[in-house]
Amino acid sequence: MHRFFLTKNFQETMDITGPDAHHISKVLRMQVGDTLQIVSLDQICALMKIQDITSEQVTINLVEKIEENHEPSVKIILAQGLPKSDKMDFIVQKAVELGVSVICPVAMENSVVRLDTAKGEKKQLRWQKIAAEAAKQSKRDIVPQVMVPTSLTQILNEYKDVTTKIVAYEVEDKRSLKEVLQKPGNLTDILLLIGPEGGISKEELELAQGAGMTAVSLGRRILRTETAGLAAIAAILYETGNLGG
Repeated sequence: MHRFFLTKNFQETMDITGPDAHHISKVLRMQVGDTLQIVSLDQICALMKIQDITSEQVTINLVEKIEENHEPSVKIILAQGLPKSDKMDFIVQKAVELGVSVICPVAMENSVVRLDTAKGEKKQLRWQKIAAEAAKQSKRDIVPQVMVPTSLTQILNEYKDVTTKIVAYEVEDKRSLKEVLQKPGNLTDILLLIGPEGGISKEELELAQGAGMTAVSLGRRILRTETAGLAAIAAILYETGNLGG
């Protein structure tokens, strides 16, 4: 069933306007009496029935609230080194489907892509739209936030209070991701740092470790940047009971 995120607090009768109204009426060709799911600004999920519909506005009424929670028990913040081409589009889409809460594109020493402020803000708008579409498709209860590209120093400062901080490092051969995840203690939030195509520099690794990040191996094979983060996210979700049962 189609799910839409509304930018207003929940009411038993609500209006959907703008692009979503057009999509419902003209693309999905839904009719009066059809049902859809919504998530309101105050994160209430509900099954709603269409009462009236035009291409500009869809009026919906409450059928029932949905109590089931689709969000992982662990909050994952993905700090992704900026990759080249359109790889970030793919990373954002799949990371949102898996269940990350925040995605932070990071300009790193070995990033091929260099974005000035204007280009960075334009890219962020595109990625946020991709995140919203992925959240709808995967029945998320939130639309994860995609940040404007920033520096590693800023990310480490912004998330200094996160309980578990991990950096995937291809040269690490002693400590596995599984070992870190199975340490005693509750995993409530995780900052995961993934380098760009050229990897994480020695200076960046030292900076990350100085901020409390633990370097881990993702296995014996070298993963592409667009694979590494998704593999790590899936492993985190599995180890915390949020994937596969």
